Amino acid sequence: MASRDVSTMIKQGFISDPTLSLSFSPSRTTSSTTLSRLYSPASSPPPPTESSRSSQDPTLFEMMSEEHLRDSKTMEESRKKTQTRVAKFLTELKISSFNNWGLGSGDIRLTIVSRDGYKVSMDVHRRVLSEKSRFFAEKLSQRREKGISHTVEISECDDVEVYVETVVLMYCDDLKKRLIGENVNKILALLKVSAAIKFDAGISSCLEYLEAVPWSEDEEEKIISHLSQLELHSSMMDILQRVSSEPSTSARADDIFLKLLTGVLQAKDDKARREMKTLISRLLREDSFDDDNRLDVSKDTLYHLCHRCLSSLVLCLSEATCMDSSRRDRGVLMAEIAREADNLQWIVDILIDKRMADDFVKLWADQRELAELHSKIPTMYRHEISRITAQLCIAIGRGNILVPKDSRFSLLSTWLEALYEDFGWMRRASRSVDKKLVEDGLSQTILTLSLRQQQVILLGWFDRFLNKGDDCPNIQRAFEVWWRRAFIRRYADLQDGSQLQITVCSYPS
Repeated sequence: MASRDVSTMIKQGFISDPTLSLSFSPSRTTSSTTLSRLYSPASSPPPPTESSRSSQDPTLFEMMSEEHLRDSKTMEESRKKTQTRVAKFLTELKISSFNNWGLGSGDIRLTIVSRDGYKVSMDVHRRVLSEKSRFFAEKLSQRREKGISHTVEISECDDVEVYVETVVLMYCDDLKKRLIGENVNKILALLKVSAAIKFDAGISSCLEYLEAVPWSEDEEEKIISHLSQLELHSSMMDILQRVSSEPSTSARADDIFLKLLTGVLQAKDDKARREMKTLISRLLREDSFDDDNRLDVSKDTLYHLCHRCLSSLVLCLSEATCMDSSRRDRGVLMAEIAREADNLQWIVDILIDKRMADDFVKLWADQRELAELHSKIPTMYRHEISRITAQLCIAIGRGNILVPKDSRFSLLSTWLEALYEDFGWMRRASRSVDKKLVEDGLSQTILTLSLRQQQVILLGWFDRFLNKGDDCPNIQRAFEVWWRRAFIRRYADLQDGSQLQITVCSYPS
């Protein structure tokens, strides 16, 4: 038999009876057989007596023998279950061949052999196999022309049960109904065999099933992997539409991100809004296996939303400062302030996570009008705004935002006083505010400034802390470091004390 013919049989072959030979049998590994002989009970030494068992632990050989016995028992039970299911399929085959095709006994003896030697033989019909499978039609046609007897063997099968069931499906008149209730793994196995033997009706029915049923995430990965291996390009497009569409541009994806984020910012139901914020934040943080193909929200979209939130905050605070002349309800207006501040905190969180927040530090530092309005309304309504400053200080203190010294100092110059004023309310009103985290972030941010800037800020904090106590952030650690830098270590007058000398000498050549 030509090697090209062997290749087309996809690791399967037709084996004739002893009178004529057309065979295909890939080389088999013998490691499992060798292990079986080594550790079989027949080759084991006589078991120890009861007295010796009680006085010593089992030997390694005994433990390996027991494990082999357990594995053998498990394999035997699995084989019995397989035989039961195969017997059921063979019964179904006889009924279907008569009811659906009006056929009696078969004219071909088909034997399917697994890799471990388990074999199943069944009587099938040339007519059915030739009509349903292009692979069988081609091979059986060649055999007829050459007058070869009707005995066929498919060897080295991964799963005999699946092969048998696939043959049974050829006799079925309603494949869609027959497959209802099967699990995805079984359908994928049937699809693989159907594709191997070119059983077109089986392929179509399996694909229709996969297109119609829901998938778990694990099943989704298996399905995509199997379909890519089988290369059923024209047939699998309906299925792949569930997980892919026409090539998306970043601009088109950004429009979707903008719509989703805007929807969350403008949501009317607070509970649903909180849930969707959590969900979208988690999805945006998820790692991608292939970052080159990942479509992510753009920096422009996030900053567009930041500017929108800032404009809304300025408008709300402007109305709040002239509440007497405004007809709006104070409670409603203050709720809007808290909501817009919370929206901005969420977008800033995304910016920090995406490492895009450096420009926002400067943007927030430049909000002097907002800071001025902030100072004119009661603390109980405005403290959520100061959480944005705390958020930025924590990120700077952790090294998650890298901005120039001037931007860091400008941030504190604009908003540090407001943070001092609101800190007591922030700590009491919100369980999500971690007092120590805010204090550490603020301390670290201050210590990144020049020594003169540290001095200005920390001397101002010293007086405030003595008067406010716990209502002021406790940044003693930053104060201690500044003190040592200013009065003990005295790095300011440090000159280049290096004694390294470099001498250039010329040697005669």
